[in-house]
Amino acid sequence: MLDFSLTEEQIAVRDMVRDFVDKEILPYIKEWDENHHFERSVLDKLAKLGLMGVCIPQAYGGAGMDYNTLALVCEELERGDTAFRTAVSVHTGLNSMTLLQWGTEEQKQKYLVPQAKGEKLGAFGLTEPGAGSDVASMQTTAVRDGKGYRLNGSKIWISLADVADHFLVFAYTDKSKKHHGITAFIVERTWEGFSSRPIKGKLGIRAGNTGEIIFEDLWVPEENRLGEEGEGFKIAMSALDNGRFTVAAGACGTIQACLEASLKYSHERETFGKEIGRHQLVQQMIAKMAANLEISRLLVWKAGWLKNQGQRCTREVSLAKWVACDAAWEAASDAVQIHGAYGYSNEYPVERYLRNAKAPVIYEGTREIHTIMQAEYALRYREDKPLNKMLPSWPFEVDGERE
Repeated sequence: MLDFSLTEEQIAVRDMVRDFVDKEILPYIKEWDENHHFERSVLDKLAKLGLMGVCIPQAYGGAGMDYNTLALVCEELERGDTAFRTAVSVHTGLNSMTLLQWGTEEQKQKYLVPQAKGEKLGAFGLTEPGAGSDVASMQTTAVRDGKGYRLNGSKIWISLADVADHFLVFAYTDKSKKHHGITAFIVERTWEGFSSRPIKGKLGIRAGNTGEIIFEDLWVPEENRLGEEGEGFKIAMSALDNGRFTVAAGACGTIQACLEASLKYSHERETFGKEIGRHQLVQQMIAKMAANLEISRLLVWKAGWLKNQGQRCTREVSLAKWVACDAAWEAASDAVQIHGAYGYSNEYPVERYLRNAKAPVIYEGTREIHTIMQAEYALRYREDKPLNKMLPSWPFEVDGERE
């Protein structure tokens, strides 16, 4: 039986985040964007609302809600600005959900609990200057040193690089094994040998913090290894399943914002004696936005439903990310077109939507990577198997009972 209705709880959370965005982000985002300013207090306020660990079990400090509620949060945040959805994607999707799936009980208590409460921020370090889509090209190494590892290397394009407390980092422990020689580690900012620096001059997401993190003979204790040696690639890919899910959900927020702005302007602006919304080519662009919003949401919600069932959904998440991000980019371009010359200036928000919409088409798997993935699934060259550790199904269980 199919049911596409939202629960009362989901509607309440969606409306709460929408109200939060209207009051705490939209009045200030133009200034933050122009000044390349990351407003850290926004995340503190989200933490007070229980939204930094919305889909983490209550037993680990989270709100215990389902994975589609996380999608709703991300959509509404990106309606305000991509920067704050990105922060939640990285903190919750890439880091905290990965700890929930792969972490030991000790690691969950030490790192996941404060992150779910929003007391600490988590980030994710996979991409390197010479290793993006080709993960096996990474140069960062972790060499055994006593009861731990000596970490050397760097990661780039890291969201929250200058503000996060904990980093999930991937390095080679045996480069001869390629993908099977990558291992995951939990790294703390305060450790000796850790440093970060911001990236300036970004096209979009200017209100977000993005940078490079560097490891110089940084010693990581063995208890901070996530999973076993050589499991890092599997862990990274499962983390990307969660991150891509939140990116796709956020893209729906961009489409929604573009649609709202375009509808408003189409009623306000008149040409040739009538509202521009009466012109059929304007209607065509608006119709595409409306259709793509519905398509993208359904793809996201299907992936979220599979996550709630405890099923692996790499194919579905990839499809949602690819389709939704491309649709958001197209919606932003059309929104600028509808606004005409005004869309080319920051008098209206649509130019910011266009700048912001480009990055998600690139990060967490370029559109080209996802195109190849979907073709390989269709051709049956690619098949996903259950992992030895799966993300827990929802409702969550504690000692055999539902939360």
